[in-house]
Amino acid sequence: MQVRTEQLAGHLAKGLKPLYVVHGDEPLLAQEAADTVRAAARAAGYTERKVFTVSGQHFDWSGLLGSSQAMSLFSDRQLIEIRIPGGKPGKEGSEALQRYCQTLSDDVLTLIHLPRLDGQQLKSSWFGALDGAGVTVRVEPVERRDLPTWIARRLAAQGQQVAAGEEGQRTLAFFADRVEGNLLAAHQELQKLALLYPQRALAYAEVEAAVLNVARYDVFKLGEAVLAGQVARALRMLDGLRAEGEAAVLVHWTLAEDIRAIKRVHDAMADGKPLPMALREQRVWGVKERLFERVLPALSPTDVALLVEGASVCDGIVKGLKHPDWPTDAWDALRRLALMLMQRVLPLPPGASACGLRLVL
Repeated sequence: MQVRTEQLAGHLAKGLKPLYVVHGDEPLLAQEAADTVRAAARAAGYTERKVFTVSGQHFDWSGLLGSSQAMSLFSDRQLIEIRIPGGKPGKEGSEALQRYCQTLSDDVLTLIHLPRLDGQQLKSSWFGALDGAGVTVRVEPVERRDLPTWIARRLAAQGQQVAAGEEGQRTLAFFADRVEGNLLAAHQELQKLALLYPQRALAYAEVEAAVLNVARYDVFKLGEAVLAGQVARALRMLDGLRAEGEAAVLVHWTLAEDIRAIKRVHDAMADGKPLPMALREQRVWGVKERLFERVLPALSPTDVALLVEGASVCDGIVKGLKHPDWPTDAWDALRRLALMLMQRVLPLPPGASACGLRLVL
């Protein structure tokens, strides 16, 4: 049985199941989901707690199975937590988890922690057994477009809000820009605001003065921002990745991989294949699929050829070569490549130039 994180508290209020699985790679939300289960367990009388961490191939699965069944007549109900940081229990662990699910009792509540799982892991026999025996909570990351709403909801929970109208939207956008990709930092900044300005509306200047620039940028989200034509966000992400010490080669690979995929899909469409089929063949799906569907029809063969050439030139620059018409600095070259792509995705604002040396937003 699957339950969303926002539904978990309501679900627990109706009664506890013997098994809960929290999986995902967003630390704050995963921790909050686990804390919610623990609080409900304590309230229901599960006062004894045991924690097992599966590390490597030498974990004692028989000890775990024995511990879950070693209940004396006068012992308290117990909460058993099983942490599998790698997300792969192995053959022995797979069999043990399936046996574990067959021996669940009302005296033991089990909470299993897992990282983000891929499609193959979600279809595995051991995960199927866990899902069938209890409740699985999939922790999804908060996408950039949803971050202002998430922040507003958290502010409301602590008795605060931003101003109505345009000023409030600007305040939330500023907050989201400063904490993008770092919900733990966002949580800390929200707690700071609760201490500084309790139970009232917040002005833009107050939030600006209190919130630090603690964003953690994801190189793979950069491609989405570029394809979406989000100029300011994409350039801010490039600056952030550079400041965080990310390798220019990896950033180039991310942008170049999108350009290569555009070229392959564009060629397939020129050969008569429908866009949906061409995207599936090139394994483009999810957010990228929707972005490609919007971008590709507007690109001419000349546009695609220029992008491929630009990716090739930029590849040489990030590896130490020079080109007479391009910046010599690797990050300036990456900035130009990103702007070249965005210029074809969305007309750049007045004052912007594809070389990236001047940009007025």
